[in-house]
Amino acid sequence: MSTFAEKVRAATAEMRALFPPTPLQRNDHLSERFGAGIFLKREDLSPVRSYKLRGAFNAMRKVIARDPAQGLFVCASAGNHAQGVAFVCRHFGVRGVVFMPVTTPQQKIQKTRTFGGDNIEIRLTGDYFDDTLAEAQQWCAAQGGHFLAPFDDADVIEGQASVMVEVLDEIGAPDMVILPVGGGGLSAGATRYLDETAPLVGLRYVEPAGGASLTAAVAAGRPETLPKVNSFVDGAAVARIGDRPFEALSRVAPADVLRAPEDRICTTIIEMLNVEGIVLEPAGALSVDVLSDLANQIRGRRVVCVTSGGNFDFERLPEVKERAQRYSGVKKYILLRLPQRPGALRDFLDLLGPDDDIARFEYMKKSARNFGSVLLGIETSAPANFTILFARLEAQGFAYTDITSDEMLAEFVI
Repeated sequence: MSTFAEKVRAATAEMRALFPPTPLQRNDHLSERFGAGIFLKREDLSPVRSYKLRGAFNAMRKVIARDPAQGLFVCASAGNHAQGVAFVCRHFGVRGVVFMPVTTPQQKIQKTRTFGGDNIEIRLTGDYFDDTLAEAQQWCAAQGGHFLAPFDDADVIEGQASVMVEVLDEIGAPDMVILPVGGGGLSAGATRYLDETAPLVGLRYVEPAGGASLTAAVAAGRPETLPKVNSFVDGAAVARIGDRPFEALSRVAPADVLRAPEDRICTTIIEMLNVEGIVLEPAGALSVDVLSDLANQIRGRRVVCVTSGGNFDFERLPEVKERAQRYSGVKKYILLRLPQRPGALRDFLDLLGPDDDIARFEYMKKSARNFGSVLLGIETSAPANFTILFARLEAQGFAYTDITSDEMLAEFVI
């Protein structure tokens, strides 16, 4: 019986009919910054700009090998999995039906349609993904199709592991590999492959702080459903890690699972775009973002970061920039209690420093009131400038409240 590693190598060889190995690039900027040899495994440069193509291809080719008459494949996805399935359906010349939530952005719908061409049909149903998934599975069963799960599938896990075959073939065994975690298909496949072929490679896992399903599972000893998930890192924000992936990840040490704050991920996206010209989606930036947390562990070592996807909708760029500025401390929102008298606004403006810029100002004078509230958004060049500004406000008797970190209030007013 073939070992897992042998199966993965066979799957990787089959993939060469679909696409060449994705680049493994030494990144000079990150290497210099951290005093290490940092290599990026550029899954964002696959034909569908994510690694999801691998698992979809392997699962579909195995189904077709077992049952050549199976010509219908179904999935539920609003993102990278849908695009991977569509691309592979076109490759094999089979029919694919992709269920997406009604709220899916047109950009993702169009890209999925482009990859699949005439071989796929897109059905928009449900406001929430759970509703979409339930309808897709019900329809698939009624039609006798094969449902392609995004991560909780042995053949999908096997296909995702091909990422590590390419890494080891190109540079041998690195000292450490940093893997992003969502549902767990990629991380489980990579872990199993390295356990069999290069057990001395250190592994670190990173998930979004607002969707830490692996952290919860490791703590409980079994997959747990998170009560709440922050959906910003949409490619990895999963409420429950897959059962099959967790079989491979159940022995992971809690200290090896890191959580990346969503706003900090935004700073990484902006840095990689501005400095390196690399477009990463939030999930694709996870492995790079966590390098700062591992700085003491990686110095002088060879480290591979899997950049898992680059399907970034540039309509999100203003939000990403906003969150990055807030995390970096160079933009804040405050509620200022302003006296309702002539000259009060000028008194406040005189307190601003030379690098302080008002990015937002909302005020409505209230009748029969001595004071009114002003919503202010202020940008500056360095976080220390806010310390100076707030000290001036207090010295002059201006009452204010910094609402930048108040998530509920900030979402309402910003």
